[in-house]
Amino acid sequence: MSIRTYVVGIGTGNPDHLTGEAIAALNEVDLFLVADKGPATAELTALRRQICARVIGHDRYRIVAVPDPARERGADDYLGAVHDWHIARAAAYAEVVRHELPPAGTLGFLVWGDPGLYDSTIRTARLLADHGLDVDLRVIPGISSVSLLAARHGIALNQVGGPVHITTGRNLAQEYRPELGDVVVMLDGSLTCAQLAEAHPDLTIFWGAQLGLPGERLVAGRLSEVIDEIRATRAQIRAADGWVMDTYLLRFESGHRVTGRADP
Repeated sequence: MSIRTYVVGIGTGNPDHLTGEAIAALNEVDLFLVADKGPATAELTALRRQICARVIGHDRYRIVAVPDPARERGADDYLGAVHDWHIARAAAYAEVVRHELPPAGTLGFLVWGDPGLYDSTIRTARLLADHGLDVDLRVIPGISSVSLLAARHGIALNQVGGPVHITTGRNLAQEYRPELGDVVVMLDGSLTCAQLAEAHPDLTIFWGAQLGLPGERLVAGRLSEVIDEIRATRAQIRAADGWVMDTYLLRFESGHRVTGRADP
């Protein structure tokens, strides 16, 4: 018998960002699995619980925080290390499912942002099959941090007729060239974009952190002029929250420049 499994995009933590489809899916779930990454991300787990309490109309569901396996940081084989991490995570999830999911129950995963953009949950859910679990996978999209970044800054992700390139901080330095068009960067805890400021003095950045949450912060302006402000703002957020979720867009403005700002 297959296990109906929902991978649900829940946006960036604001319950108002849930789609009607997402709310309907959450109400079908009996067991939610959440990766427990320790005290630094406890608030993210708490936000997931708050979202469920607000939109689920029954009390039969359970949320189980599963200790997340350690990932080998700094490994020479980055892709191999991530693959091993996903395999270990799937094994931990499979053990919980066997013991905690009720007969004919529905399994659910609450995904920050959108499951289809730089998230491993779909891949991990499929790996449950390696542990004898027949998964009937259903994916519900969510509002991504990228969509919210553009909305908060009041911009489109692309300029007229232009492309959008989405990448990570890990790849930005070697990939970047103006011909890529507008570049969205995710997972950049080191602010790799700073390495581009000298070579590209006219490059503009639209940056946002904790998007959709009460502590949301925005900065926009010429990269070389606002990068120190972004670093300082990022440090303030980490000191206050213990974690930072941020993303940004890099572009050469056509016809006008923007000025930097930080929202309180």
